Amino acid sequence: MIKIMNLIGIKSRKASEKKINLDTKNKVLILYAKLLDRENKSILRENLKDIKFAKSKGIKENLINRLQIDKVKLKNIKDSVIKISKLKDPVNVTLKKWSRPNGLNIKRVTIPIGVIGVIFESRPNVTSDVAGLCFKSGNAVILKGGSEAINTNRILAKLFRQALKKHNVDENYIQFVDSTDRKMVDIMLSKMKQYIDVIIPRGGKNLVKRVQEFSTVPIIGHLEGICHTFIDKDAELNMASNIIYNAKLRNTAICGATETILLHEKIVKKFCNPILKRLENENCKIYGDNIIRKNYKGKVYPAKEKDWSTEYLTAAVSVKVVKSSDEAINHINKYGTMHTDSIITKNKKTASKFLKNVKSSIAMHNTSTQFADGGEFGFGGEVGISTNTIPPRGPVGLEQLVSYKYEISSKGKIRK
Repeated sequence: MIKIMNLIGIKSRKASEKKINLDTKNKVLILYAKLLDRENKSILRENLKDIKFAKSKGIKENLINRLQIDKVKLKNIKDSVIKISKLKDPVNVTLKKWSRPNGLNIKRVTIPIGVIGVIFESRPNVTSDVAGLCFKSGNAVILKGGSEAINTNRILAKLFRQALKKHNVDENYIQFVDSTDRKMVDIMLSKMKQYIDVIIPRGGKNLVKRVQEFSTVPIIGHLEGICHTFIDKDAELNMASNIIYNAKLRNTAICGATETILLHEKIVKKFCNPILKRLENENCKIYGDNIIRKNYKGKVYPAKEKDWSTEYLTAAVSVKVVKSSDEAINHINKYGTMHTDSIITKNKKTASKFLKNVKSSIAMHNTSTQFADGGEFGFGGEVGISTNTIPPRGPVGLEQLVSYKYEISSKGKIRK
């Protein structure tokens, strides 16, 4: 097993050392998009196998929803690849250049990271998004998906390799670990440091925690998405209601879904019932503090301490009343996971204070937290969202998948 993974690592490293020009990169991506279209029946057939397997294993409904591909989702996957093909090449970009009094001319220039290992669960679109973004940014990628999606992931990776081969590019730029054995993940994390430059986990809390605990390779990722929306005393009711409804219920299974609503005490009586009733009408379970329980006329469950640090990933939300924007910021910085947090207010000064002081990698004003997505940021897609305190942070797209080097020239200068 280690021999197999080492061979994959060797092939990835060799592929990553071959520089591909922008024209070829884009031709590969456009052909891949065409193959996704041409082979749509085969992809849907393989996905159906995965759905049947997942249901037989009793996998949760929200995970099955992530796993399932239909014609609309497949078109979105294809469109994402086309968007990536239209983005500028992030490699060999001069970030800054300057000259020194000592005669040195210095440039900071972007370079690929090298080999990226991605370990993910459920979502087959990760295969195409990650493969596209890594290839465009000049990185080789080793993909290890979950057993529940192996058939779908296999065909998506196979089609990308076909597109590479057609344009005389080393197929091993994209490699798929075609195994359901979890030991393969352990080997990637602990035995492949010489081949893999960075690991990106995409999946549930247990997967990410395991990666963080066992990886000897640097990690880009986040453990949980405990996202907040704070409704300030200067918020407009209709806007607040629409944003909260979308932030919580548009898709409850994504890491950018709002899990806690913070409500300023001065607007509880006016805002509490219309906003929460709209959620409850859609079968959203509400956990409220004592003030919410006293003011809300619908069904509300008593919020416990653990609810402030719970990522529900379903139709459930915790609601707390705060006395000020400072208290809201402090609550978010204590219980949040530095993912995405939003304030709803007409007061620009309060908004600015919130945006500057929450520790979130994505801070929003009058915006649904569901926009925490690389595609929505114009990145063409994302390989994940990072809540690290050091870069990259937020959605990790093309420009975050490069490092840099310094290129220095002079007219024969020597140091005294």
